[in-house]
Amino acid sequence: MAEERDVFLRARGRTLSAFREDDECQWKAPFYFIQGADPQFGLMKAWAIGDCDNGGDEWEEEIKLTEQAVQAINQLNPKPKFFVLCGDLIHGMPGTQWRKDQEQDLKNVLKNIDQDIPLVFVSGNHDIGNVPTPETIDDYCKHWGDDYFSFWVGGVFFLVLNSQLYFDSSKCSELKQAQDEWLNAQLAVAEKRKCKHVIVFQHIPLFLQNPDEDHDYFNLEKSVRHELMEKFRKAGIKAVFSGHYHRNAGGSYKDLEMVVSSAIGCQLGEDTHGLRVVIVTAEKIVHRYCSLNDLSSQGIEKELMDLIKQN
Repeated sequence: MAEERDVFLRARGRTLSAFREDDECQWKAPFYFIQGADPQFGLMKAWAIGDCDNGGDEWEEEIKLTEQAVQAINQLNPKPKFFVLCGDLIHGMPGTQWRKDQEQDLKNVLKNIDQDIPLVFVSGNHDIGNVPTPETIDDYCKHWGDDYFSFWVGGVFFLVLNSQLYFDSSKCSELKQAQDEWLNAQLAVAEKRKCKHVIVFQHIPLFLQNPDEDHDYFNLEKSVRHELMEKFRKAGIKAVFSGHYHRNAGGSYKDLEMVVSSAIGCQLGEDTHGLRVVIVTAEKIVHRYCSLNDLSSQGIEKELMDLIKQN
């Protein structure tokens, strides 16, 4: 049981125990990782019946889809460096009746991931609440590890953020301030160190298509967004990967790419259930959204595999 818990609690002390900085801070060769978002156990039923607040009492479809995702990842060769889930792990909000069962069923699926592929978790609004509190964040951390942290892989610096603190921190302003101070320190590290790339993971996108688009449920408020984008750009961050939208989207702000990935679970647009393959080379970050069916049956396409094989 302790070993199972460790798989889900590798993010501790604001870092990820799966990777040692001393081993990973130097560039070695191209690599790749898998990004997923929004398995959100319970939303498909809730969305189908038009009751997203109370309707998530079944999640068999999401179990099957997440099992398919895990099986597809496990058969990839070479193995990805890690599998990051960008939030909304489950649909049940803090304090709701289905939450505990949804969490356990998700863990029962994810524990089958290859032991050599670390899991990286990002908190979403359904994981800590639309208006998070110290209690909801603490509960999340007990189940999934720290809500924000950094780690190194292959000379690339990764930052995981709690984007809900940028959406509404009215009930946890001290925690928002703590993340801000931590982030400033991490961005200072990013500016000073000679990392090949700096990449951010967060649940809520900065923007969906245009950096100046209006604020709504699926992006961050404009002033917050622009402050973060400028901070990120100044620190040399190349890409931000997120979920939340349940559709593929994205755009650019100067040299910063915003990548919005659709869901493993419920689709709200025309995309298929899928995962994003992200290739990191010395010069660039290349990514492709793949349907679960295609990734399961065909693996990663040759064009992307050739990038990984470059020295």
